[in-house]
Amino acid sequence: MSGAALAVVVVVVFLLALYLLQRYGDLRRQQRMVLLGTLLSWYLCFLIVFILPLDVSTTIYKQCILDSGNHPTTPVTRTRRTNQTGDNSSVHPTVSTTRVCEEPWSYIPDGILPVFWRVVYWTSQFLTWLLLPFMQSYARSGAFSRVGKIKTALIENAIYYGTYLLIFISLLVYVAAHPQWKLTWRELQTIGITAANTWGLFLLVLLLGYGLVEIPRSYWLSSSHGYLLAKTYFKTAKMATEKVSAEENLADVMEEVASVHESVRYNHCLRKCVDTIITKCPSEYKEEMGRTVESSGGEQKALPTKRDLIKLHKKVISGVQRHGQTQVQWSILLDEAVHLEDVAKSQSSPVRHFIHSSPSAHRGWIHRFIYTPTVEWYWECVFRQSFYRLLAVLLCLLSAAVVWSECTFFTTHPVLSLFAIFVQMAEKQHNYICIEMVCFVSILFLCVCVYSTVFRIRVFNYYYLVPHHQTDAYSLQFSGMLFCRLTPPLCLNFLGLIHMDSAISHQDRIQTSYTSIMGSMRVLYFISDGFYIYYPMLVLLLCFATFYSLGSRCLNLLGFHQYITDDHLTSDLVDEGREHIKRERRKRQKTEDGESRRWAWRDRYGVQGATGRSRGGYTELKDDQSCPVTEVNNSVVTFTRRDGEDEEEQRRGLLRDHSSDEGSPNKRSTGGRYLSLSPSRTGIFDDV
Repeated sequence: MSGAALAVVVVVVFLLALYLLQRYGDLRRQQRMVLLGTLLSWYLCFLIVFILPLDVSTTIYKQCILDSGNHPTTPVTRTRRTNQTGDNSSVHPTVSTTRVCEEPWSYIPDGILPVFWRVVYWTSQFLTWLLLPFMQSYARSGAFSRVGKIKTALIENAIYYGTYLLIFISLLVYVAAHPQWKLTWRELQTIGITAANTWGLFLLVLLLGYGLVEIPRSYWLSSSHGYLLAKTYFKTAKMATEKVSAEENLADVMEEVASVHESVRYNHCLRKCVDTIITKCPSEYKEEMGRTVESSGGEQKALPTKRDLIKLHKKVISGVQRHGQTQVQWSILLDEAVHLEDVAKSQSSPVRHFIHSSPSAHRGWIHRFIYTPTVEWYWECVFRQSFYRLLAVLLCLLSAAVVWSECTFFTTHPVLSLFAIFVQMAEKQHNYICIEMVCFVSILFLCVCVYSTVFRIRVFNYYYLVPHHQTDAYSLQFSGMLFCRLTPPLCLNFLGLIHMDSAISHQDRIQTSYTSIMGSMRVLYFISDGFYIYYPMLVLLLCFATFYSLGSRCLNLLGFHQYITDDHLTSDLVDEGREHIKRERRKRQKTEDGESRRWAWRDRYGVQGATGRSRGGYTELKDDQSCPVTEVNNSVVTFTRRDGEDEEEQRRGLLRDHSSDEGSPNKRSTGGRYLSLSPSRTGIFDDV
């Protein structure tokens, strides 16, 4: 079972990382190197978390063998776990105090884990400190060649690498100032690992203090449909503002692209760069810009430089990505708000049958045979509230245990850390399954608290993980960097909680294979005996700050609106979001009525008579049509944007004619050389 357990964990963790990448990234459109780097970083971090409990149980078994060897007067029996207990009891029938060191089911032979941890750890550190920062700058660069992108990435990371090099040199000087220490290669590795873990532990405690309170509270509050509906209204109002801002920003960028598209001719040396920019534009804008080529005149305009085109290229990539994110999030919020309103109606209905306002919500065989309207009513209206509250209570107890253990794990006599008590009790009974379960549940909860905060946090529009394949390359790689930097100190902190790290517990025990590759942290006493012990106590203050929403209130005062129940601005945004949902409901109802009329017309007069015509004889336009419309009159390009139901905003970009092409024998059509929009060649470093 030793090799089978390790193989199963490796495969399961890979599938988990692949599922998360498929949920947040776009496997079809994004660069292969971006996807590979993100998948590898997530996979290695999750692998550390899932393999560490097996390392703990293997180390405890080795400690049992060592303790038995140090007491020769006590007979020892080294057995494997079998179904027949009679053979084990007959090994030493005359000795009543036989100590059995039973080999765990997941025992990993010697020599495998040290090599495994060394490969996993150093690969993750190479990704987070060297490769991923370089790939971030490469993906965000607006340069048109690989050499230009590499040059931009190196320049942007020069300050980044220089800062960490300065920190490493400072620690090196500190060690060299003590003559009793000899600077060997092993100690240099320990200094580097200590510096990386110190940086990670600093950020880890901040994220952990937020997650320990926010996760149980979110489940408790989510048990109330009224709270969820009000918060969804609040999010809808904020998203409506972001959606309008993204549309305006994209229209402004497209006007700049249209101006450059007209000024740079097909025979110019920068035309290939312009074609590359246009390929990144949405199709509707691209088609309308193509129609304006024939109306271009002969008046000479100022030509952009290559640096201007690089900046414009970067703005186009960012604007298109942000516009797509807001559109998808807007649709998701509308569906969520409509569903919650349906839940509220179903709760007040005497019929135990969930009623959907949209008939399209019941598609799929799962809803037809398993998750039927009756089952959905019982879950949404009866069991969901109790289940979420019970889960919140269990998570709250785990959070309290983590906070208590973080503040007392350095005390070994008596043992105050709850996780250490559980592990030692199971160790006395040689219950390795219980040891692995305690370790797995505790470290998994720590990871959920930290990683969920990484998935929720948003740094303006630079870092934001958006589900439904809408996360950009920069955010994906940034999350991989954070995971690789947070996981090693998180695992060391967990080993300290269960007293398996001798640098903190000061116990004479066999070290885990994971701790052995970290080296002796006692090289730097002020870190091992000071920072690593007392800094985690700060999690208690952070939990109190999160419980009273001090961070949200500070952000609200700075203008970043947060959902605070006792705030007047929050109430106004909730009312605004409710009005947005009402308008969208009316638009959807009109669309469904139009579809019903068209189907009725099709059934009455046949398919051919209904194709492309309504009852009035003309094609019926959808009410929720929101694509930009471009009008070309006298060489004036007008981008019309629709927001809401009745409002239309127009922004004009004057594209003056240089010369008239009418009647010219050399007049070129839309498909001529003016529209040399050939896609770039596919490669591993293609543009995002």
